[in-house]
Amino acid sequence: MTWKTLDDMDLTGKTVLTRVDINVPMENGVVTDSTRIDRIVPTVQEIIKRGGKPVLLAHFGRPKGVVVPEMSLKHVVPALTQAMGVPVSFAEDCIGLPAKKAVAALRAGEVLLLENTRFHEAETKNDRAFAASLAALGDIYCNDAFSAAHRAHGSTEGIAQLLPSCAGRLMQAELEALEAALSKPSRPVVAVVGGAKVSSKLDLLGNLVEKVEFLIIGGGMANTFLAAKGLNVGTSLCERDLAETAREIMTKAKNSGCEVVLPKDIVVAQEFKENAPHAILAVEDCPDVGMILDAGPESTKAIINVFEHCSTLIWNGPLGAFEIAPFDTATNAAAAKAAELTRAGSLISVAGGGDTVAALNKSDAAKGFSYISTAGGAFLEWMEGKTLPGVAALDA
Repeated sequence: MTWKTLDDMDLTGKTVLTRVDINVPMENGVVTDSTRIDRIVPTVQEIIKRGGKPVLLAHFGRPKGVVVPEMSLKHVVPALTQAMGVPVSFAEDCIGLPAKKAVAALRAGEVLLLENTRFHEAETKNDRAFAASLAALGDIYCNDAFSAAHRAHGSTEGIAQLLPSCAGRLMQAELEALEAALSKPSRPVVAVVGGAKVSSKLDLLGNLVEKVEFLIIGGGMANTFLAAKGLNVGTSLCERDLAETAREIMTKAKNSGCEVVLPKDIVVAQEFKENAPHAILAVEDCPDVGMILDAGPESTKAIINVFEHCSTLIWNGPLGAFEIAPFDTATNAAAAKAAELTRAGSLISVAGGGDTVAALNKSDAAKGFSYISTAGGAFLEWMEGKTLPGVAALDA
């Protein structure tokens, strides 16, 4: 797939409708984490520098088509102004007279933020008339919100059909990183897939076994695969009803030349608690009352060995109960090695998903990765091999 970027657009004197993700955490009306705001700054500043007027389209929360005062984007304006370093004005609606007046009043060098697109039910329905109302406000459409690209909404897909469209710098970086990792990777490729449930990642596993040389399965998911192989997993989190599905995935992997890597040894405790008494056991020796909470040191060595022999790593999900020590050990050690290999230039590492980002930040390894996606659902759907409407709409 090819898509246009800001490099392909003449922005001089143009109003650039820019879809962003500023769905940031807030407490008492104040932004508590400005990461998503900070990441759109390069795109917005470039539009201004090249003579364009950026008009920001965004959603906030899930108001379900009604006006919810606490979900108004006006609360984000102070943090946005601070990050941009230029005046940011606000329109009380994203379409109609308030939006038209605000766009008309926008001066060169300033930014305009329109009200929450999801205050209109037509946004999530991708209503054509609504998309046309948005498109009427500008000359060019720029999508810088990969995290919303898996939704066929008015501000992500509908509007792109009506205006000259391109990807912003954040969207471009995300697409290039994912393409390098999955579409045109440097081989061999290893994927780490962890987390609690196999059921939430069936499509992902099914797609990956045909595209990677190694599939490392961790977290609660690994227990389901171990049980499917006839091993006792005690009182561990396990989806026993998916045993046959797990066996099918392992068979598909074998037929595709993909090696599935499961724990060789395990860290077992009787309760899910910080620093709970625990034991390191061979994977065959899990007691009936034991709960598997992490991969053991031999498993971690095996994972690191795979990393050392691969050129590309895709990571989604932790290897254990990373939230509490010492059950974060395997995740931390593997993440640190991935970061080290990346810094040395021998590994391209791309990671994404909410728990993954949290785990890599906790391990202090995130900054060593080639790319960390904060996109969540969109990242997962891309890895599953699905077409993302917001990306497909930019296809040049």
